[in-house]
Amino acid sequence: MPLTLASLVQRSALRLTVRAGADRLDAPVRWAHASELTDPVPYMEGGEFLLVTATNLDAENPEAMRRYVRRLAGAGVVGLGFAVGVHYDELPKALVDAAEEAGLPLLEVPRRTPFIAIAKAVSSAIAEDQYRAVTAGFEVQRELTRAALSGDGPGELLTRLAAHLDGWAALYDAAGQVVAAAPEWAARRAARLTPDVERLRDRPAPASMVVGGAEDRVELQSLGTGRRVRGALAVGTGAALGTAERYAVHSAVALLTLTTARSRSLQGAEQRLGAAVLRMLLAGQPDHARAVAGDLYGGLLDAPFRLLIAEASDPATPAPLGEAMEAAALRTGETLLTVPEGDRLVVLAADGGAAVAACAAYAEAQEARTPAEGARAEEGQVVVGLSAPAGPIAVSAAYKQAEQALSVARRRGRALVEHEELAAGSVLPLLADDAVRAFADGMLRALHEHDAKGRGDLVASLRAWLAHHGQWDAAAADLGVHRHTLRYRMRRVEEILGRSLDDPDVRMELWLALKATSTPSAPEA
Repeated sequence: MPLTLASLVQRSALRLTVRAGADRLDAPVRWAHASELTDPVPYMEGGEFLLVTATNLDAENPEAMRRYVRRLAGAGVVGLGFAVGVHYDELPKALVDAAEEAGLPLLEVPRRTPFIAIAKAVSSAIAEDQYRAVTAGFEVQRELTRAALSGDGPGELLTRLAAHLDGWAALYDAAGQVVAAAPEWAARRAARLTPDVERLRDRPAPASMVVGGAEDRVELQSLGTGRRVRGALAVGTGAALGTAERYAVHSAVALLTLTTARSRSLQGAEQRLGAAVLRMLLAGQPDHARAVAGDLYGGLLDAPFRLLIAEASDPATPAPLGEAMEAAALRTGETLLTVPEGDRLVVLAADGGAAVAACAAYAEAQEARTPAEGARAEEGQVVVGLSAPAGPIAVSAAYKQAEQALSVARRRGRALVEHEELAAGSVLPLLADDAVRAFADGMLRALHEHDAKGRGDLVASLRAWLAHHGQWDAAAADLGVHRHTLRYRMRRVEEILGRSLDDPDVRMELWLALKATSTPSAPEA
């Protein structure tokens, strides 16, 4: 317990008597200091028990005493000790009244109690309190270290920390999501602090901030040894942390940082193993891949999974996406295989799992930030291609599907495209590509020039003829002309283009050219 004026008064050897402010003796005393200056405030830091003999004070002047006492109280002085029998045989009434008016505790110090005795008592009590705090801090550190080494994850460490603080504690991952909390109800409280954790994440580690609220006082501490924040610790208490509590928090931060760094090293090894497993799967060796995967990735290969490829111009850009997926997988206990490939990230994730959902949410949030709908992805943004559900024997096909979806996403300015969208949709949106339009315009230019001179309607006739699969009567009826007229127009088309309409490839190219020139100019989403 910190030293207070009340505990000083209770020390019979000091013989202190309370003359004013008896209801404010619970204020902590940071130091005892003697000063005969008429204005010692410039030399005060707050929390002092000031000792005076009134050598230079006009202690019987009510107005002077009011100014003097108000200055002390405003500077945070917790009490005034007045020595009687030196310059004044008893406490001046003006000083007592001023202390009562300001609410500043006033203690009478008898002549036989030297100021040095009070200073020694204060110093000794503060040292004892600090020793107790340090001792308690070391004990908590040992307790937290045992919890960190127990193998039960961060949950046990947070439980012990929260119990010591008589509050709550929560751990956040690098994406700002709650990984663990103690007690359990604290997870909801911690989740509301995600915006504050995101602001903390933008600062170089180590960083901290205090968030005040009606419910509690929350202190956030970043985790990480470099400029990149690897996570955050939040502790909620009813009041500011004391010395012992701060030792506990600092110990928890150090242990969680070490745990995070160790996890990163293990993650690097897992990624190297994952890369080997992926190479075997792509080489068509699922049995060998399963043997190498063992318990680490074996569960992932036993159920349908998705393969996704994330790409960005900046090699560091896919990292937040990977962290978001890892955090989601960690919360649900899913297995995730991630393999960085330069500016790409290849991921195998459970079909319908939390990691795939986190990827979709990340892409949706990115598209929401895009200035205009359908605009191409800005430099540095992530573009993702997602395969259809697959198994170990079809990883090579899944990889090709993801690359195809990635190519379409890049061309359409989409953050995420699933291969199933391409198979279930129409080929017509693909014709909106600039290169396809240029080909179509070049192929049909001669026909458009012919029609522009009023020599006939060859483009419309060609479209009707192709739409009716070369059936003369049906196409002519649709155009409102005689079938001989339509036959003449199709011969003119062959003459102008120099290509035969009997060739199915020519008919296909002409039909696609007609569709490409009739689709909207902007890429379809």
